[in-house]
Amino acid sequence: MTTNNWPIGQWTTDLFDCWDDPSLCVKTCFCPCVTIGEVVEILDQGTTSKGHACLLAYAMGSIHCGWIYGRRYRRKLREIFKLPESPYADTLISCCCCVCGISQEYRELKNRGVDPSLGWEGNVEKWKREGVTVPPIPTSSMTR
Repeated sequence: MTTNNWPIGQWTTDLFDCWDDPSLCVKTCFCPCVTIGEVVEILDQGTTSKGHACLLAYAMGSIHCGWIYGRRYRRKLREIFKLPESPYADTLISCCCCVCGISQEYRELKNRGVDPSLGWEGNVEKWKREGVTVPPIPTSSMTR
C-alpha cells in the first residue's frame, strides 16, 4: 500500500494495536532498540544505519534517556505524514508506552508502503522493481 491509500493526517493503526502483528510486538518488547533502529533508518532515508540507530537507542536507554531519541523520531514520522499527536503527547508515549509507540510507528511505515525490515536501500530496490517513481516517504527537504 502507498500513502495514497490512507488519508493524510490520520494514523493507520491505533497506539494499542500492538497485537495486530504479534511477532513485531514480541520483537519490540524484548529488543526495542532493534525495531527503533529499523524505523530510524527509514525516517533518515538511509543516512543513519539501523545498526547505528540501534546502538544509540540502547546507549541512551541505558542512561534512562531513550525516550528522548524515541520522541524525536516519532515527531519526525508525524511531520512526514501530517499525523496528529494523539491520543497522547509524543513525550508521554516515548516515556510510558515506548513498546506500543515504536510498534505503531513501524506499522505506520509498513501500511504506507515501506518495509522497515528491508532498510532504506532494500526499499529503494523494491520500489524500483515495482516501478514506483515517487517513494511513499517524501524525500526530505525538511531540515531544521
